[in-house]
Amino acid sequence: MEHRRALLVDAFAAEPLAGNAAGVVPDAEGLSDDQMAAVAAELGASETAFLTGGDGAADDRLRYFSPTTEVDLCGHATIATYGALFAEGAVDGGERTVRTNVGDVAVSVDDDGTVWMRQQAPSVDVVDVDLDRVAAALGVDPAALRDVGADLPVAVASTGLPFLVVPVNFLERLGEADPDDEAVERLSEEFDAAGVYAFTFDALDVDSTLHGRAFVPSLGISEDPVTGTASGAVGGYLRHVDAFEGDEPDELRFEQGHFVDRPGHVRVRVEAEGVHVGGEASVALDGELRVPDDEDDEIIEV
Repeated sequence: MEHRRALLVDAFAAEPLAGNAAGVVPDAEGLSDDQMAAVAAELGASETAFLTGGDGAADDRLRYFSPTTEVDLCGHATIATYGALFAEGAVDGGERTVRTNVGDVAVSVDDDGTVWMRQQAPSVDVVDVDLDRVAAALGVDPAALRDVGADLPVAVASTGLPFLVVPVNFLERLGEADPDDEAVERLSEEFDAAGVYAFTFDALDVDSTLHGRAFVPSLGISEDPVTGTASGAVGGYLRHVDAFEGDEPDELRFEQGHFVDRPGHVRVRVEAEGVHVGGEASVALDGELRVPDDEDDEIIEV
């Protein structure tokens, strides 16, 4: 029986119990895939990050597990990991290279604790899809999609983890969304996407660029409160479709999570070498897990 420190850290939030909770295991050396999967299921966060040492070319190695499967890349769990480590003095500010399943990712921490993650250069593919079908999957009025469809098409966008990006006309319509998880999952599978990110420029906060909601049932997450990888993809999407008609701000601010009582904000910078996604993080829980050996049949206990 091993004892491992485990954290619950709220990413993209200045205070606990907001934003998107991520599990963080700051020392995952020696844990098997099955053990990591079991720990992620026990912690119950949408994703848990497992940190091990790098191999020389990279400073660190991160793997991510949802409660049901391994995930190649997770923005909010990365922000959570380095926000927590910086807050306790375990890492210094500045940039470090982190190895993930999709390649090496640059992570930097500002002096104020803001963590930035440089994602891959975005890929964006506009898709031809029946808006009535998308609306039915999301549980919104089809008119809410048609009103913006001429200027803002539905597309698959990715900076390492693809999302089907769906523009919606007004915040009220987006707030009324009542998705059919099975229909959203079928839609995601058809377009080889992790999930659906629906957004509107009709935001709550005057300083916000947009308000988003992310539905990811394929990873066991009906709605992800605040999503770093999706935010990076959407930043790339907005540039690709020239949403700002040549007057794109240097930094975008995405608000998310308000409809699931987990409000948070993501900062996004779209640059030539990639997309930078940043935010704060706050530790909500710091404890120890008892992790059975692989051959044990015991349940993990907190």
